[in-house]
Amino acid sequence: MKNALVSFTGDKKIHAEITLTGSKSECNRALIISALSKGSVAVENMSNAADTVTLKRILKELSENSQNQKTVDVGPAGTAMRFLTAFLAARDGMFLLTGSERMKQRPIGILAEALKAIGADIIYSEQNGFPPILIKGPLKQTADSVRIKGDISSQYISALLMVAPTLSKGLTLEIQGELTSLPYIKMTLDMLSEAGISHQWSGNNISVKPQEFKRAILTVEPDWSAASYWYSIAALANKAQIKLPHLKEKSLQGDSRIREIMVDFGVKTESTATGISISTSSKNFSDEVMDLKDCPDLAQTIIVCAAVLGKNLKFTGLETLKIKETDRVLALQNELAKIGVSLSENDLV
Repeated sequence: MKNALVSFTGDKKIHAEITLTGSKSECNRALIISALSKGSVAVENMSNAADTVTLKRILKELSENSQNQKTVDVGPAGTAMRFLTAFLAARDGMFLLTGSERMKQRPIGILAEALKAIGADIIYSEQNGFPPILIKGPLKQTADSVRIKGDISSQYISALLMVAPTLSKGLTLEIQGELTSLPYIKMTLDMLSEAGISHQWSGNNISVKPQEFKRAILTVEPDWSAASYWYSIAALANKAQIKLPHLKEKSLQGDSRIREIMVDFGVKTESTATGISISTSSKNFSDEVMDLKDCPDLAQTIIVCAAVLGKNLKFTGLETLKIKETDRVLALQNELAKIGVSLSENDLV
């Protein structure tokens, strides 16, 4: 990457305390778990993220609507599309699951085929492997195990894990290849455990037996993804002291790795009695290559920050960026070009 043509005015000194919304990743999982538990599991500290608001609305409508035929439109909410594909496949009724025009370009085939392999009735209503999909449930389980690639969206795997305890035979996932976004799989399993669902993880196999959810309250942590922007602001400031209350250094969220990554960018993290505090320190770019396979959603923040600081870096583990709500690689290239920065796919090895 070439240096950015960016200048700042003012003294670039920042002192602030920021209250973050709940984690979108945790909230979306908690909402599905709560719905599957039929109310035994409650959710606290809800996120106000658009994806979460959409998923919460749809689940509420499904719980209140006794009709067994319904169109479910997730708009641009990718997490809702993936989680609802498995959720609706296990539910009684006929559903047309659709979304925005961009959503219809984002693949769902790997998850849909995995569900079909264990007995789900799913038909692609337009393009093979893509939404919209027609789901007729509940699935009549014909197998208790399924193979699924590990180097695709972790949300496919999480979607299957969450419905697994409700299936008559349970489910074993045989993961093929290296797992992408491993922390998000662990998050799903940890949250299921909080709701009374046990699992076995042996080698590349994750098994969940049929079992009942227990009464529980899932308290969602503040969002480390949102915190990453404040880390970036601190990195670009001459001096910064930013308090982030209720945030935990030991977190279920993969994006909590931002605290380690931003050490090189000159941002120090300290635990406080009420959360964490971040402040400026000396910059020390020890690595020329950053592996983001466990936290690909941090890529845009980190790449832009590196560009503005004039650092030439390479990034790995970003194979999923092209199938997000937009092609994030292309979006980064287009937007960085506006400030004089070139980003080639050779930088994303």
